[in-house]
Amino acid sequence: MKHLLSIIIILVVCSSCSRQKIESFTRISISEIFTDSLSIRAIVAQDTSRVWFAANRGVVGLVDGNTPKLATVSYDNKLLHFRAIAKTQDAVFVLSIDTPAVLYKIDVKDNQATTMQEVYLETGEDVFYDAISFWNDQEGIAMGDPIGGCLSIIITRDGGDSWSKLSCGVLPSVVVGEAAFAASNSNIAIYGDHTWIVTGGMRARVFYSADKGITWAVYDTPILQGGVMTGIYSVDFFDASTGVIVGGNWDDKDFNQGNKAITKDGGKTWSLLSNGAGPGYRSSVSFVPGTKGQGIVAVGSPGISYSSDQGLTWSELSKEGFYAIEFVNDSVAFASGSMKISKLTFK
Repeated sequence: MKHLLSIIIILVVCSSCSRQKIESFTRISISEIFTDSLSIRAIVAQDTSRVWFAANRGVVGLVDGNTPKLATVSYDNKLLHFRAIAKTQDAVFVLSIDTPAVLYKIDVKDNQATTMQEVYLETGEDVFYDAISFWNDQEGIAMGDPIGGCLSIIITRDGGDSWSKLSCGVLPSVVVGEAAFAASNSNIAIYGDHTWIVTGGMRARVFYSADKGITWAVYDTPILQGGVMTGIYSVDFFDASTGVIVGGNWDDKDFNQGNKAITKDGGKTWSLLSNGAGPGYRSSVSFVPGTKGQGIVAVGSPGISYSSDQGLTWSELSKEGFYAIEFVNDSVAFASGSMKISKLTFK
């Protein structure tokens, strides 16, 4: 009888375990928390109530609930255009795009900006920076379009106080017409010491470092390429092996072939996802926290798309367009777009 009871208990527990699954989103609530006549392509969440952003016309700021705290930044009387932002425990970093490319470190205490200092400056005809991210509070990386035959990559090892540009001697070469898109500050993905950077244009490739930017390799992808506005616009990794890239053709946003792909080997090889089905052009992609790498959300100017099965099938949650998305937890994210920042609640 004891043995029979043990068997019954085991069967019940196992049956209960087999029924556990990741709940799928079926709808989304979108609440605008900030509106202005800005193009906002770079956001980083502080928590579920606060989000930092960087925009064009020199505007950077923190939206605290529904209250914006804004600053306007200029360099030599020229308003800078920001499309890259990152955050450490005690500072926020904003990086402008074309020449002069200026990187500022904003010290933060109690959700208030205290001081702002210029920590990197680069000028030149081809200077154009696209994204920035950090491995930890001391080490960070930013990337930009090619100069001299390789991507522009700058790295800090001292908490962002100083930055050094990598030489082309340590980076893979790019082909003529290969660059990146400053569309959502998500050209860079980081997991542990691993780093992936994505490109577009004439080639759509993934540049990879296993050691926080010391050594590099480059891998081909099947993403649409060969045109000025084709390629990879965004990358995210769930762990060191599983990653997703999205993009397509900005000039043909409905085209949904060759614009979504997944890797299971750390970026060495990629397989197209739902080719010819699901969303077309998207500019930002993210794994949904707490879904074991199964949930994926991709946003772009045509709308918000969701997959509960690692990109095999997709549903459209909204036609409202956004440039960038960043999750705070398994059901709340912030998204930015043309003239707005919104809080998204997935249900």
